[in-house]
Amino acid sequence: MAEIVRMPRLSDTMEEGVVAKWHKNVGDKVDEGDLLAEIETDKATMEFESFQEGTLLHIGVEEGKGAPVDSVLAVLGEEGEDYKALLEGDSEDDASKSESKPEEKKEETPKEDPKPTQKEETPQQTSQANTSTEVSTSSSDGRVKASPLAKKLADEKGVDISRIQGSGDGGRVVKRDVDSFNPAMAPAPQSFTAAPAGEESFDETTVSQMRKTIARRLSESKFTAPHFYLTLDIDMDAAIEARKSLNATGDIKISFNDMVIKAVSMALRKHPTVNSSWRGDTIRTNHHVNIGVAVAVDEGLLVPVVRFADSKGLAQINTEVKEYAQKAKDKKLQPQDWEGSTFTISNLGMFGIEEFTAIINPPDACIMAVGGIRQVPVVKNGEVVPGNRMKVTLSCDHRVVDGASGAAFLQDFKKMLENPIHMLA
Repeated sequence: MAEIVRMPRLSDTMEEGVVAKWHKNVGDKVDEGDLLAEIETDKATMEFESFQEGTLLHIGVEEGKGAPVDSVLAVLGEEGEDYKALLEGDSEDDASKSESKPEEKKEETPKEDPKPTQKEETPQQTSQANTSTEVSTSSSDGRVKASPLAKKLADEKGVDISRIQGSGDGGRVVKRDVDSFNPAMAPAPQSFTAAPAGEESFDETTVSQMRKTIARRLSESKFTAPHFYLTLDIDMDAAIEARKSLNATGDIKISFNDMVIKAVSMALRKHPTVNSSWRGDTIRTNHHVNIGVAVAVDEGLLVPVVRFADSKGLAQINTEVKEYAQKAKDKKLQPQDWEGSTFTISNLGMFGIEEFTAIINPPDACIMAVGGIRQVPVVKNGEVVPGNRMKVTLSCDHRVVDGASGAAFLQDFKKMLENPIHMLA
């Protein structure tokens, strides 16, 4: 008997999935446990194995296109079996659910509005938009909309993926586009041309699943958790010397970010309030220290977790962070890699940012924003001498952490970095 295979929920924040690749074609035999498809979630591209067996009768979501969780992904059954009645019944069930929720229908209506407004564009604007679509798959900020698999194949073939016309959802480049790409037939890459004076012009980019989730979660955090901020200036002279000594003798090159992670994790041992989370009716005080490390990727920000960081050495922290950063960029992080943080660190020092504030990563109670090390004149022993300073800003959820608690934590964190020998004990 034919059965519907639904779009799975592969992470706790997933609301929609994009099929990066089908590993079975219509008519193929599928056994339980067979790899059916690769599905791109808001955080990673994950393999989806079939929980059913039978012949693949129908594919509900094409490669490169997305669908909500629990929608029809495919249909499995006996070869030649009629499955259309099954799909029609499922559609009727969805329709009856929609009718029972009139408020939701009202909310969906505005999504249809943008289409008529596009007709009001001038012929010049329409021409520019069509030309842009034909020659480029890049978003307005220069990033290419492509599936991870397509990017990987393009890299292997040495092809500039920005020259490939995407056939996926929203002009997204998918595997079949890379396979069929002919460099000789492709248009030459074009640079952005500013609109003529007095003429309005714009580009619109489909919001990725990752960006949607980031927007929702951080909006909830910013507007729900009462943030307050504590900034501290740290003398990094001793940390710089300690790092030089460590890197001169070891095979692994320790970074300042590794030292920050270690110092934070040791300071959290003394300040469990900062290592806590707001749970509505309760406050959870964590006895373990799991540090989330913010990693920037093309479509947003991922936060893999270094577990039990307080019990790990600098070399082990360095290795884990590098592995997580590469997996994040390759979109290969798994749910266990990003779940369970008790505190988060966001470091923009490598980009020359001296100071910034970060939005708390729920359910953590705090996040630390780390700026770059800068050389400035400082007063030591009554004399002005050159010094190396670094600013950090702690964002705190005032429902959990008070000002005095946050300040005490920062003081111990500062002592760790200014006296690195404590981190090596």
